[in-house]
Amino acid sequence: MSKKEFSRTLVTSALPYTNGPIHIGHLAGAYLPADMYVRYLRLNQQDVVYVCGSDEFGVAIVMQAMEQKIRPQDVIDRYHPMIKQSFEAFGMSFDHYGRTSNKLHTQTSQAFFQCLADKNEFVLRREEQLFDPVAKVFLADRFVSGTCPKCSYEHAFGDQCEKCGATLSPTEIVNPRSTLTDAVPELRATTHWYLPLGKWQSRLEEYVANHPEWKPNVLGQIGSWLSDGLRDRAITRDVQWGVTVPEEAAKAAGVDVKGKVIYVWFDAPIGYISSTREWAIKKGEPNLWKLYWQNDTTRLIHFIGKDNIVFHTLMFPAMLMAHEGYIIPDQVPANEFLNIEGSKLSTSRGWAVWLHEYLEDFPPDLLRYVLATILPESKDSDFNWHEFQTRVNSELADILGNFVNRSLTFAEREFDNTVPSLSELSESDQHTLQELKTLPQKIGEAYTQFRFREAVRLTMNLARLGNKYFNDQVPWVTRKSNRSQCANTIHISLQICAALSIVMDPVLPFSAHKLREMLRLDGVISSMPEPDSSHSLVWNDAGACPLTAGHKLGEKSILFQKITDDQIQKQMGKLKATNSKLPSSSIEIKPEIQYDDFAKMDLRTGIIRTAEPVPKSKKLLKLQVDIGDETRQILAGVAEHFQTEDIIGQSVVIVANLAPRKMMGLESQGMVLMAEDKEGRLSLVSADTAPGSIVS
Repeated sequence: MSKKEFSRTLVTSALPYTNGPIHIGHLAGAYLPADMYVRYLRLNQQDVVYVCGSDEFGVAIVMQAMEQKIRPQDVIDRYHPMIKQSFEAFGMSFDHYGRTSNKLHTQTSQAFFQCLADKNEFVLRREEQLFDPVAKVFLADRFVSGTCPKCSYEHAFGDQCEKCGATLSPTEIVNPRSTLTDAVPELRATTHWYLPLGKWQSRLEEYVANHPEWKPNVLGQIGSWLSDGLRDRAITRDVQWGVTVPEEAAKAAGVDVKGKVIYVWFDAPIGYISSTREWAIKKGEPNLWKLYWQNDTTRLIHFIGKDNIVFHTLMFPAMLMAHEGYIIPDQVPANEFLNIEGSKLSTSRGWAVWLHEYLEDFPPDLLRYVLATILPESKDSDFNWHEFQTRVNSELADILGNFVNRSLTFAEREFDNTVPSLSELSESDQHTLQELKTLPQKIGEAYTQFRFREAVRLTMNLARLGNKYFNDQVPWVTRKSNRSQCANTIHISLQICAALSIVMDPVLPFSAHKLREMLRLDGVISSMPEPDSSHSLVWNDAGACPLTAGHKLGEKSILFQKITDDQIQKQMGKLKATNSKLPSSSIEIKPEIQYDDFAKMDLRTGIIRTAEPVPKSKKLLKLQVDIGDETRQILAGVAEHFQTEDIIGQSVVIVANLAPRKMMGLESQGMVLMAEDKEGRLSLVSADTAPGSIVS
């Protein structure tokens, strides 16, 4: 965590492109974690503003408009309302959700650009870029496709290879084609503004060094860019859709402004600023935004996916440094990617679960909970519908919902639907009350350290504590044999329910509200924007037994309905029906070999005893593999697939008689066998035998 003391917090989530609806990969990456975090802060009465908005100037929007023979404006006007409504129904608690096509955003972006131009922070460069001779337009990043120069993937785009993740420029693409006309592009001269990131490298390195608490995936990606050396980054494009370059800046540079727009990755993060300005205007305090952007007692936190790390940790901070007067991000808790049913999420292939469609069939809290338990915080994770069903049924319904129902049912039946009084406490009563007192603090610590999966696990542990206590106290027996002990059991169980109605709010806001209504627990501060300050119950009161003896309870109802097999089959059918372009599950078999060829290989089992990155290599890990009578040093190109801590102690199979070879100045004494699926993901080949066993 940051060591600096802050008075307020400004939270942003990556602006979603308005070229399609929201899917669960978006939610798991940048939106649900942010919403849980800001709800927790509001429950703590902290000053927090949460802004987001639609990113409406991406090249993908232009491409879709051209394909459908409509205007880009038609595309964004179709999807912006859909995205905004889906977010609202899912429970996203933005203070403001804007859109970058608004006039205020254009003014904010142009003013920012002009300020940097006036300070001579840009480099103006005339160079050759790809031009479509048929469409007669320069080709921006996504208008170029071809072979990736890094991994030879044949369908890379001009800004990024979706297979290896490399950041590219259109002129780097091998055998480029125009995505507009399929024409072979020509090189023609054009002039653009560049942000010289190299100028800011030393200051950015110092900035990053001051944040050792950032997640390893964030620091790793930043480190790779910094070690390669930061280069000039073009921040204008030759397209007709976007925020136009300010005329004053163009005139001063002697450049025709026609067709020149600000690159989306320059104007999009400025969308955070313009959205905050719109929020302030909506509140009737137009200058209030400055308190959150231009006051160093504000903490700025960006929630993003891993594909946006560089832009939020290097490019946007450099922009803010160059402008001066703005705070820079203090935390960037980026998540990895979410897969679906074991395959990479792909909107182009229809392999996605769309939020608006999900909300037609299930309550939002079910998805919020399940996604929160599998957030890709440190590595890619997987969503599947059967696990969704299992978690809803066995955790939400059978643990949390069942405990609440049992507690309220006993109170209604045995104590006139009121909270019974406490009398002489047993050792078990005292232990449970002590656990109840400490758990909210533990959950809160997980939230403040951006460990959301842990926070949700601890929240469910509170329900588990309640269930265990209830079962151990056997109130169905003591209601006749020891009435005062039965009263204690129900009193404490209801206090646990009250605590749950507060601490489950960040992840299950709708269910938390419903539970508070059943308990008639009033006065809990809202986790929505601008909570009523007169409400006195906050997060830290969750463990303080807020229900008084004799308190009249409300009408109980089922908190969570179980999911049926038929409902899951319907979702699976929907997923497969829309997925018309999934690649074949079969992988081409290599040419056949003779048995004698195979018999030459000496395959042995082993255990990885140590693993560490190879300096100056993005791919190699140095492994020490125990194969029984000796330990081999093996270099494996798997650093992009495994964390070192995840593979230490794993059993493997190695090729023991492979001739040694030198890599990066180190000797590799064998090869670790890996299995690669159709998506390119690697897994270890293992055998449950003693190290050194022969595999035949």
